[in-house]
Amino acid sequence: MPSALFILVLLAALCSLGCAMSREEKQKLRTQVVEMFDHAYQNYMDHAYPADELMPLTCRGRVRGLEPSRGDVDDALGKFSLTLIDTLDTLVLLNKTTEFEAAVRRVLADVRLDNDIVVSVFETNIRVLGGLLGGHSMAVMLKEDGQHMQWYRDELLHMAKDLGLRLLPAFNTSSGLPYPRVNLKYGVRGPEARTGTETDTCTACAGTIILEFAALSRFTGDPVFEAHARRALDFLWEKRQRNSNLVGTTINIHSGEWVRRDSGVGAGIDSYYEYLLKAYVLLGDDQFLHRFNIHYASIMKYISQPPLLLDVHIHKPLLPARTWMDSLLAFFPGLQVLKGDIRPAIETHEMLYQVTKKHNFLPEAFTTDFRVHWAQHPLRPEFAESTYFLYKATGDSYYLEAGRTILDNLNRFARVPCGFAAMKDVRTGSHEDRMDSFFLAEMFKYLFLLFADGEDLPFDVEDYVFTTEAHLLPLSLSTAPRSSFLVPSNTTVIFSTIASNETCPNRPVSNRTFYMLKILESEEELDDSNFDWTCPNTRLLFPDPAFPHNLREPIRSVVDKSCPRPAPYREPGMGTPPLRAQDFMANNPEHLELLRRMGVSLIHLKDGRVQLVQHATQAVSPIAAEDGIRFMQEMMELSSQQQKEQLPPRAIQIVSHPFYGRVVLTAGPAQFGTDLSKSTTGVRGFVTIAEPYTGCSEITNSEYVQGHIALLQRGQCMFAEKARHIQKAGAIGGIVIDDNEGSSSDTAPLFQMAGDGRSTEDITLPLLFLFHKEGNILQEALKEYREVEVLLSDKARDRAAIFKGKALPGSLFEGSADIVNEAEEGCQTEATTPTSFGQSQSNTAESEGSEVISSKEDPDTSPAEDVNPTVSSEPVKKDSEKKVEPESDADSNSQSVDELLADWREDLEAFRQMEKDEL
Repeated sequence: MPSALFILVLLAALCSLGCAMSREEKQKLRTQVVEMFDHAYQNYMDHAYPADELMPLTCRGRVRGLEPSRGDVDDALGKFSLTLIDTLDTLVLLNKTTEFEAAVRRVLADVRLDNDIVVSVFETNIRVLGGLLGGHSMAVMLKEDGQHMQWYRDELLHMAKDLGLRLLPAFNTSSGLPYPRVNLKYGVRGPEARTGTETDTCTACAGTIILEFAALSRFTGDPVFEAHARRALDFLWEKRQRNSNLVGTTINIHSGEWVRRDSGVGAGIDSYYEYLLKAYVLLGDDQFLHRFNIHYASIMKYISQPPLLLDVHIHKPLLPARTWMDSLLAFFPGLQVLKGDIRPAIETHEMLYQVTKKHNFLPEAFTTDFRVHWAQHPLRPEFAESTYFLYKATGDSYYLEAGRTILDNLNRFARVPCGFAAMKDVRTGSHEDRMDSFFLAEMFKYLFLLFADGEDLPFDVEDYVFTTEAHLLPLSLSTAPRSSFLVPSNTTVIFSTIASNETCPNRPVSNRTFYMLKILESEEELDDSNFDWTCPNTRLLFPDPAFPHNLREPIRSVVDKSCPRPAPYREPGMGTPPLRAQDFMANNPEHLELLRRMGVSLIHLKDGRVQLVQHATQAVSPIAAEDGIRFMQEMMELSSQQQKEQLPPRAIQIVSHPFYGRVVLTAGPAQFGTDLSKSTTGVRGFVTIAEPYTGCSEITNSEYVQGHIALLQRGQCMFAEKARHIQKAGAIGGIVIDDNEGSSSDTAPLFQMAGDGRSTEDITLPLLFLFHKEGNILQEALKEYREVEVLLSDKARDRAAIFKGKALPGSLFEGSADIVNEAEEGCQTEATTPTSFGQSQSNTAESEGSEVISSKEDPDTSPAEDVNPTVSSEPVKKDSEKKVEPESDADSNSQSVDELLADWREDLEAFRQMEKDEL
C-alpha cells in the first residue's frame, strides 16, 4: 500500500510538471479554433465586406470617413477590404482551400488600390502587401499540387507590385527612411496628396519593410523594392547609439536625429529587431544576423531584467525610461526562441502568462508590479505567437494549456454575436466596437498551429518564414536573384544538426537536418561565440523535463506576491455561474434578488420599459458590486447590439370587409424573422388570438393559429421566444400588442423588437409590434367582425394591387368618399412613424432596461466614466407633453366605426407627412 501511494504521488508530481495532452484533446481544441475563426470571418463577410474591418458590436463594416475618426489607428484603413486580404493565407492554413479560392476571386474582382486616401506605409506594407504576397505564395503552392487554383496566373502578385509601386514615393527622402504616410493615388507632397509634411517616424515603421519588399523583388525580379528596404535598414544601423548599440523609438526621417531616445522591445521598435533576424533566415545574408546579434547582446545587457523588459535611455542605458511595459513586447519570447535563447524566453513568457490570468487578457500596458496601466486590449496575438514558438521549442504541454486559456478567455469575454470585440477595459470586461484585421491574420494561425500536428497541416510551415503579421513567405526566395550566397575559398562551413521538430521553426537552408550556418575563416578556432550563429538542440538544453517548470515557478510566485490574484469570479453568495444580461427577466423573482445583491435596483417606467440603476455601496459585498458593474456593462452592450440597425417602420393593412385596405396601422419592426422590405407581396392572412395570450409557453390553440397571423400580448418573456412558440404552432406571422394602456405611436418613438442575445436564424416568420392604441383598433375590429384579414408589409399597398384588378368595394357608408380617396392616396406611401422623424427609434428587448445608470461611490471600483449612463436611444416624452387617457372596457366596446375612422385618418396623415419628408 505505501508503494502504491508513492506511485500516485509521483504521478501527481509529474503531471504538475506538464502531462502530455492527448491527440483527441488537441483535435478538440483545434476544431474549436476553426469554429471561432469561422465565427469571426463569416460575420466579417456577411456584415462588413467590402469594408476594411468589422465593427462587431454594431454588426457593420468600418468605412473610413463614415465613422468618427480614431486618429492614427485609422491609417491602416485604405478602402481595400483590409480584413479579407489579411486573412488569405490563414484560410489555406486552416484547410479552407475552397473559401480561399473564392476569397482570391473576390479580391481580384472588387479591390482597388488607387484610392485617393492617405494610409500608413508600415501598416499597408505588413497587412496588405504582406497579405497579397502570402496569398500569392499559397496560390502557387496549391496550383503546383494540381487540385486547386489551376486558373491562377499570378494576379495577386501583379496587385502586390502595383501596391509596392504606390508605396515607393514614401522612400523619396535624403535618408532613405520612408515617410510614415502615403497617398495611394497621389504619393507624397503636393496639395492632392495631403501628406508629406511629416518629419518623424518610428523605428519599427522604417525598419519593418525588408521581408515584404525583398520578397516582392525576388518574386518579380525587380530589385528596386529590396534596394529601398535595405537602404532604410542601413541608415537605422548607422544611427544606432554606438556605445549602447541601442536604437531610439522615433527618428527624424531627414536629419536622422533621434526624437525619442527611449529604447525597448515593445511599441515603436519591436519588429525592427524581428526583421533583422528573419531577414537573415529568409534571405541568407549574414549581415542581418551580425547586426541582430549586436543589438540582442545590448538588449540582454540593459533592457532585460528577467522576467521584465524595461525601456532605457539609449545614451544612459543603465537609467530606466519608464516603470511600465506595453503588451507588444509579448512577441519577444518567440523571437528569443528563434534566436535559441530559451531560458529568458520561458521566464518572460511566464510573467506575461500570469498577468494574463489575472486580467483575462494582457492590458495594453502594465506596471512593474503587474497592475493595469492602460486597460485596453485590442485582441493582440503576440502572446499566442510566443506560446506557439515555446511549445515548438520545448514540447512542454504546459504551453498547450496556456493556449487553452487564450481560447477560453476569447470565448468567455470577447465573443459577441457578430464576431469578437476588443476589450475597452480588461478590469470591467467592457468592449470596444472593433475587430482588427490582425486578429484573423495572426491569432487563429498561431492557435491552430499550436494544437496541430504535421499531418493536420496542408503544407509544411517550416518551409516558410512568418512576417510580423504572420504572413507566409517561402524560404525558397533565398535562392532567387540577389540571394546568391558566395562562400570564399578560405572559409569553412559549420552546420548545426537538430531534430526536425525542435526549435528554430524557420529554416534558411533546404536540407531537412540543417538549420543555420556560420562561415568561419579557416584558421579561426571554434569557441562559444560561434554558437551565436546556430540554433541549439533543445533535447540537450532540457535533459530534465522539470527544467522549464523550475524556471517558471519563481516567476509565478513573484507575480502572485506583487499583485495578489483575486478570488475566482462567481455569482455573489450563490456559487453558480453569473447572471448574464441576455438571460435577465424583469419578472423573474430569482433574477430580481440577484440584482438586489449586486446593488442594482429596477424601476418600471410608464411606457412599459424598465430602468436599471446601480449603487455599488448597496451591494452585499465588494465581489457582488463587481458583478453588478459587469452586469450593467453587459446590459449596455446588449442594447448597443440591438440598436445596430435603425429599421424603418412597417405597415399592418386591414384588407377584409368592410375595410378593404383603407385602414393602415403603423407597426414597429423586429430585428429577426422575415425581412418584409425584401418581400414584394408581404404576408397576408387572418388574425387569431394565441393562447396563452403572452405567447411565453407552448401554444394551446395551435389548430386555430396554424396558417394564421397570431395576436400576442407584450410581456413576461423575450420577443424571440414568442415568435418561436407561434412558429412552432404553424403561424405565418405574428403581431405583438403593447400591454401598456394608453401607449401610442403618436407619443412614443417607434418601437423596434430586438432578439434575445442568441442566434435568431431559426425564426422565419415576420413579427410586428403595435402600441396599445393601434392594437386596440385591430382588437375591436376582430370583436365586431370575427374574421379580420390583414396584410403585413414594409409599406402600405395600393388597393388595386391588393385586390389584383377586382372591382374595388364602395364606401363604407355614404359621405365617406373623401376619406376613401385620402386613404388610397396615403396607402401608396411608405409606412412610418407619425411622430417627428428626428426622434430616434427606441430599440428595446423585452424585459430589458431602457436606462442603465451606475453610481459608484466605492473608490476601489472602476471609474464611473467607463460605464455609459444610458442605453435607450430616446427618452420617453413626459405625460405633460401629450397625455393619453386610457379608455375603459365599456367605452372600448361601444366605440363606433366613425371614431375608429377618425383615428385611422390621423395615421393616414402621418403617411402623407412621411412622403413629404422623403423617408
